[in-house]
Amino acid sequence: MSQPLHATPPEETPARPNRPAVYDRLGPEALREALRRMLLVRRFEEGAEEAYMRGLIHGTMHLSIGQEASAIGICSALEERDYITSTHRGHGHCIGKGAEVKRMFAEFFGKETGYCRGRGGSMHIADPARGNLGANGIVGGGIPIAVGAALSAKRRGTGAVAVSFFGDGANNEGAFHEALNMAAIWRLPVVFVCENNGYGMSTSMARATAVPNVADRAAAYGMPGVIVDGNRFADVAEAAFAAVERARRGEGPTLIESKTYRIRGHSRSDRNRYRTKEEIESWQRRDPIKLFEEELTGLGILRMEEIVALRAEVEAEIAAAIDYAKDSPAPDVAALTRDVYAREIRPEAMR
Repeated sequence: MSQPLHATPPEETPARPNRPAVYDRLGPEALREALRRMLLVRRFEEGAEEAYMRGLIHGTMHLSIGQEASAIGICSALEERDYITSTHRGHGHCIGKGAEVKRMFAEFFGKETGYCRGRGGSMHIADPARGNLGANGIVGGGIPIAVGAALSAKRRGTGAVAVSFFGDGANNEGAFHEALNMAAIWRLPVVFVCENNGYGMSTSMARATAVPNVADRAAAYGMPGVIVDGNRFADVAEAAFAAVERARRGEGPTLIESKTYRIRGHSRSDRNRYRTKEEIESWQRRDPIKLFEEELTGLGILRMEEIVALRAEVEAEIAAAIDYAKDSPAPDVAALTRDVYAREIRPEAMR
């Protein structure tokens, strides 16, 4: 059996002695919205899983249940003009950047009203209007795309920042090293976010990576390497604001390693034989949504009845989104290649 890095989290999460500074920066409404989006990610994925089991969704999917604080914490520091690139486990990133869950479900269901008109599915949702340059089924495939977006933003002087989400398995890909090197040389406004959930498919990071932390590799490229508790919204958000502001000032990239855990298997076909029940349960006790709710109520930012109402609001949104996807039209077979292949540009049209 593999010996995963950070497989067993602390049994007790110590209470915070002080209110996190990032909470004052965001304010009550933004914190409420952050919790709403974390709940939305969780219920979206649970709803997608249920639909898959009922045969409404075909293919596979990669769920990020247990990683919600990482996605929403990073995106809380972003503006509409900023970009993200995502991964095969990218539903949380998509929602964090403002996607509509009804169009996400429509994409899952292969419907014309989906973000990619039903042609992309779970692993390839993109929403360029909100700066989401797309999820990517290639491990590490989104990293150089984010560097390209950051180069474009710098050359055009837009002030935008690009964030690339990727998993721990991607830190051994050549694209990871090439992209970090290029971003550092040109001081590009990009933030690299490694969501280290301990496993690349069924292989633990400890067996696949020579250094104990992905963030340790930042030193080789002359950029800050920051490790955060990926199950703590405040820790992730604080690191995100610092990295995004550094990038906007023209000081270059940052590598953030968000240590978290996926409660479900790698994909729907994963039988989870490489992890123990005790390991999974130890991380479930540090559920990021539960920790965030306890902190917000403990600090008097939200009352429990407000959280109950928020959960009901999310349930209604998910139910309506699934109905929308079911009722949406399927793509016309005659338009199979539309939006898949570029139209032919004849040489004479370019003269």
